[in-house]
Amino acid sequence: MITNVPVALRSVLRVQASWLLLLSLGAGALPSRVLAQFTPFESALARFDAEVAANVAEDAGGAISVAVFQGDHVIWAKGFGWADIEGRVAANSRTIGRIGSISKSFTAVLMMQLVERGVIGLDSPVREYFPEIDDLSDRPSGADPITFRMLASHTAGLVREPELRGAASGSIYGWEQKILESIPHTAYQTAPLTEYSYSNIGFGMLGLALSRAAGVPFMDLMETLIFGPLGLESSTFVLDSPELLGRMSVGYSRSRRTGEISAEQATREHFGRGYKVPNGGVYSTVHDLAAFAAAMMGEGPVQILGGESRREMFTPQAPADNYGQGFTVRTVNGTTIVGHGGSVAGYNADLVFDLDSKIGVAMLRTTSYNPRVSRLLQELIAIGG
Repeated sequence: MITNVPVALRSVLRVQASWLLLLSLGAGALPSRVLAQFTPFESALARFDAEVAANVAEDAGGAISVAVFQGDHVIWAKGFGWADIEGRVAANSRTIGRIGSISKSFTAVLMMQLVERGVIGLDSPVREYFPEIDDLSDRPSGADPITFRMLASHTAGLVREPELRGAASGSIYGWEQKILESIPHTAYQTAPLTEYSYSNIGFGMLGLALSRAAGVPFMDLMETLIFGPLGLESSTFVLDSPELLGRMSVGYSRSRRTGEISAEQATREHFGRGYKVPNGGVYSTVHDLAAFAAAMMGEGPVQILGGESRREMFTPQAPADNYGQGFTVRTVNGTTIVGHGGSVAGYNADLVFDLDSKIGVAMLRTTSYNPRVSRLLQELIAIGG
């Protein structure tokens, strides 16, 4: 239930009317006589709506879906542009896209759930469940064993990607084998706990280790412990139904050299992305991301993690300055903003929320225009928080 911005909910129809007026005017900002009719919160959303609509139209490629939420209630959600340019399918707030590295946040939550259940210890050596991790190359002399905490906070000292040709390609059903093949080709960049070192392959190993510890396939764990309980019906690793496929956005990439857009690489990755499952394999919508964020703030009817576990995840892990367990953590103007971004071929995503006001923004995009959702969040926090 929204407590800080009740007027925003009562006036949705009036705000939508202002956006329609804006579109008819073809302007980049609402006239002051129109803005004066609405609350500052509503006006901020209207300005953002106008800015995104204008820029997506100018970019003439791809789509954007956005949801603004507080707690477990979506205040405003909308799609812009074409989810499928050739098929003339317009984007909306239920359009499905790849969320890229926001998948890491889901994997880290799964890790904390297993910690709560006593299946693993956060500071237990991963080798207890996944002995192959000892085959990593260039291990510094005297290095501490890699723990679950280290992998989830990018403090294990690993390189970003393995030096294995084809590691990021191949059927999703063979991702575990790709992890195993990648380990001898994955090196330490530094000794563990020496510096923050963002590692995609590290999160891949984390996902496989969690599966080993639980004795359940990773994707099944995610469905059973997160997607299912939260009712995330559009979130999955495999789009295996006509209904989900029908809502999937085509992924578009724009050539820096020619300016032309293409869906070739994104389409290829739908058929396989190698080991990149726990660290980048989730499909979702902005509504589902909003529901996930609500659960991470302790809001909503279903709690998938206890408060202490959530606080642990949102605490920066030394030597990282602004990364907890699967979430970035930043203090802006005295407020704690948590979230993650994601970028894969043809798709980009952002999820940010404020732990105090409970206001957040989720975004999926395939267009090259990148709206500044963090700026919108900060503006909404200042107004409604």
